[in-house]
Amino acid sequence: MGRSRRTLPEELLLLALDPATGTTAQPQSLDLGLAGAQLVELALAGRIAPDGDRIAVVSPRPTGDPTLDCALELLRRRGAPVRAVHWIGGPRLGLRQTYLSHLERCGMVHAVAGQMCGVLPTTRYQATDTAISREIRARLDSAIRTGVPPDPRTAALAALAHAVGLGKHLYPGNEGRSSRSRLRDLIRHDPMGGLVAHAVMDVQNGVAAQPRRSPAGRQAAAGGRAAAEPARGVPVQPHRGSMARAVAH
Repeated sequence: MGRSRRTLPEELLLLALDPATGTTAQPQSLDLGLAGAQLVELALAGRIAPDGDRIAVVSPRPTGDPTLDCALELLRRRGAPVRAVHWIGGPRLGLRQTYLSHLERCGMVHAVAGQMCGVLPTTRYQATDTAISREIRARLDSAIRTGVPPDPRTAALAALAHAVGLGKHLYPGNEGRSSRSRLRDLIRHDPMGGLVAHAVMDVQNGVAAQPRRSPAGRQAAAGGRAAAEPARGVPVQPHRGSMARAVAH
């Protein structure tokens, strides 16, 4: 996999960054979304494939992306296909910080030191190349506005953005209601993205242990969840040491 192309986890994280505050929208669900985005990226690279509601490794060959390859190796070690909800709901400590640090090294974000309550050091992240974020956003806007089926990468990004609750961050207020609805509808254009997005929402709703729903049942559930989109939240975490700087969420 060439590194000239941004991966889905990187694009999802850039979408979630608030340009005004340097914090990330929907921090808790975003962690789940990043784990799901890794699965979609590995599927696009031909390394894994859906097997019902499970994920199977079809090629253990490294992609060249260290973070993705770590996830691929963990999947390979399972020895058998794993349910998407179990994988996404597993511990992913530091995944968001890993991607933020990577984006900083690539020059796409800039770390800004600050303090919480005037005492505890914190770190916020500002996009350094807003053209990249605008290009990512334009792909979603185009798919929503034109109604033309998007490419699998954009469809998966839309599905993940909906699943983690970025709809109100991207298309706020009553005027954004129709755009949020169309963002949700894009979930059907990519099977892998849809599988992962539903798994992300299932983990958030605590139904990972339940049997897989029928497609009709899952679509109805997605509609119900869309009516109660998660509220935006951007709390700030305190500094945890020089080797693991806290991220303002």
